[in-house]
Amino acid sequence: MITLEKLVKRYGEVLAVDEVSMTVEPRTITTIVGTSGSGKSTLLRMVNRLVEPSSGRVLIDGRDVAHEPAHLLRRRIGYVIQGFGLFPHRTVAENVATVPRLLAWDASRVQARVEELLAVFGLEPRVYATKYPHELSGGQQQRVGVARALAAAPDLLLMDEPFGALDAILRARAQDDLLAIQRRFGTTIILVTHDIDEAFRLGDRVAVMRDGRLLQHDRPAELVRSPADPFVGQLIGTGERSLRLLALLTAAEVARTGSAQGPSVPATATLRDVLAELVWQGATAANVVDAAGVAVGHVSLADILARGRPAP
Repeated sequence: MITLEKLVKRYGEVLAVDEVSMTVEPRTITTIVGTSGSGKSTLLRMVNRLVEPSSGRVLIDGRDVAHEPAHLLRRRIGYVIQGFGLFPHRTVAENVATVPRLLAWDASRVQARVEELLAVFGLEPRVYATKYPHELSGGQQQRVGVARALAAAPDLLLMDEPFGALDAILRARAQDDLLAIQRRFGTTIILVTHDIDEAFRLGDRVAVMRDGRLLQHDRPAELVRSPADPFVGQLIGTGERSLRLLALLTAAEVARTGSAQGPSVPATATLRDVLAELVWQGATAANVVDAAGVAVGHVSLADILARGRPAP
């Protein structure tokens, strides 16, 4: 568990981070979103002490990170930045092996870990291990950057605008990769972005910052339902709130017991997708089935419309 307690960062007269407190649960993704200059990257870098707080504390599993040598702390926290930060003069395998070698792993263990991660990220070790960063596409460089950050199996991964240099198609694929990797390894991730859609797509919880202050930190659906600040509502987009909310809830979350006359939809389908299916079929309800095709209940058009109404 990561706990931030009243973190403050001043640069002279400028208050970059203003008493931010929040908790990040283990094995979840927390996204921090805000406009340029909101303090989100500064906040992230205080977690691994790339930036030292002016006051306040960062606790990892109850231990104050200020009491640990910074270089040792960073070796157990993965870190990915925009542009990926790969060493251009090192091969893919050498880049991924950076932290394990700093930790003095034996050669066979390093090689096994490099090959495992390259395979997980869809980079055939026999093909890519000896390539250099300039020989890779942007999406491949991004995968190597994340693989390097995960090489020593850190419990915590920090990501600062990791997909900002990718085009829209590669960015969507990179986001899918990250979600799959997080589910596989159970890594706790804190990710900074300026893109509210990315924040909502990736985050179990979303923290919204402005002018160094934390305005709201909650589940995406709660931010849409009840924005705590006018800026949060503006960032989400007032006209899009209903559609955003329906895209964040699944059929399984709102299913009622019993069956209904209508089509069947997967339990994992979003309410936005179920609504589209009902409109297409001209139906007023749909049966919800799990991955094995077993019925788990039903959801009605009225239920969907009621869930899609944000708080005034």
